[in-house]
Parts: sequence; structure tokens; C-alpha cells
Amino acid sequence: MIDEVLFLRHGRTSYNLARRLQGQIDIPLDIVGRWQADQSAYELAKTYYWAKVAHLAEHNEQLAQPSYGGAHLASLDEINNAPAARRRMIVVSSDLFRARQTAHAFADLMGLDVESDPRLRERSFGEWEGMTREEICERYADDYRSWRAHTGGETKHGVESRVHTGRRGAEAVRDIVAAHDDDTHPTTLLLVGHGSWIVATVAVLLDMDPDDLNNIGAMRNAFWTRMTPHFNPVDPTLRTWKLEEFNQGPAIAATADWENGPESLRAPGMQSWKPIVQ
Repeated sequence: MIDEVLFLRHGRTSYNLARRLQGQIDIPLDIVGRWQADQSAYELAKTYYWAKVAHLAEHNEQLAQPSYGGAHLASLDEINNAPAARRRMIVVSSDLFRARQTAHAFADLMGLDVESDPRLRERSFGEWEGMTREEICERYADDYRSWRAHTGGETKHGVESRVHTGRRGAEAVRDIVAAHDDDTHPTTLLLVGHGSWIVATVAVLLDMDPDDLNNIGAMRNAFWTRMTPHFNPVDPTLRTWKLEEFNQGPAIAATADWENGPESLRAPGMQSWKPIVQ
């Protein structure tokens, strides 16, 4: 049974840096995005190290052992009898490459597989994909202002609504959780996706309106959100959701320039990330 769900946003891409709407364009992580994904993976690996042990308890054959005759072998009992062996972790990623890169940064450390699910894709931005906000505002000023005010002007241009994005995400989360109801081990589900998708999905799971301007906020690159599902006492076939953490990142994000990465990664003339000015 899944009793914990983590939502992890992918690391930075060149489109994030240039402030272009990515939507479902398949853009890989840039050098800073790979650093961000690794830093978050290292941090999560500290908290969820038990998942590596749990995986080995399920797959004893994957434990590295000396291969020469007469060698002492590592004990399988100490793995199989460890408290960590009682849990499991599942990693599911959007099928877009930037998300899969971020998922593998963590999963490869832990020896875990990564499943892909297209329902975790970012919100589609229709004909606006690839454009900057300045370009959109110049060409579609009224619809741009409506988009920023959460009144839906963007949908005229094939942009997926926040509500549809959230419902699509919530349906995927509920389906994955329900598919593991009969599992004997308590399980943590790590979902690796995209900023707008995570925010809209979390809002729907919390019975909030994704178009509410006073919503939960935005997600930084390679930050995570944590929720726990609980059976509804009125209807046991349903679950209620509790938001445990939102937009959390590794400790290094508080001391380093998270959006631009360390100076050792910045080539001469590299563009600097700057916050959006409304």
C-alpha cells in the first residue's frame, strides 16, 4: 500500500533559463539542471537510503559479492531482516526526457527502476510553447493578462487549462496508488514531473481550485512536495490527502545560487537566470 507520495520537479533546462514556455516540448536538462537534479538526488538519498536496502531485500541477486572461490560473502540475512526491508519505493516519471533525467539521478543511486507515464507530462501550452512571456504579451496582450489573472484567456490558443491539468494528474496519482492497494509492503511513491503539473495536481487532490490566485504557489526546479493519502472514513473507497511539505529542496539550495549553479559550471558569457518581473 502506498502511504507516502513525493512529487519532484525536474531540474533546469535551457528553456527555463530563457524563460520560454516548455509545455510538452522535449527539452533536456542543461548543465545547471543536471547539477540541481544530482543535489536533490543526494539529499533524498540521505532520507530514503532505506529504499536501497529494501530493493536489495527484494532482489538479493543484485547484491554485489566477491566472485573468486573461497571468498567470504556478504550476509543476505542482515539485509532481509533489516527494518528497511519492510518498505518499498516506486519511481514513476513523466516520459519527457528532462523528467526522466531527474528521476534517474535519484533512482540510479538507489538501484531502482524508473517507470514512465505520459499522464505526468507538463501542462500543454499549445501554440504558446517555445515563446517567452514578452513575446506572448506583445502578440496577445489581452489573453496574456487573462492568463496571468487565471481567467483562462490562454485556452484560446490551445493551452491546456489548469483544471484539466490537475484532474489529469490527480487521476494518474489515484490510479497508481489504487494499483498498489494489495501490496503487502508499505510503499513510498516518487513521481517526477513538472512545475505546473505538480501544482495543479496537488491542488485537485486537496480539493482546491487550480485557478485560485491564492493557491499553493510555484515549484522551483528540482524541488519536491510530499503528501500522504488517508482513507476517507465516510467512504472507504476514497482517499483524502494531506500536504506534508511543499516546495522543499536540498540544504545547499539555501547557501548556493540554486537557479544559476556554482561558478565552476558557468561558462564565460552564460546567461544568468533572473526571476520573473510581473
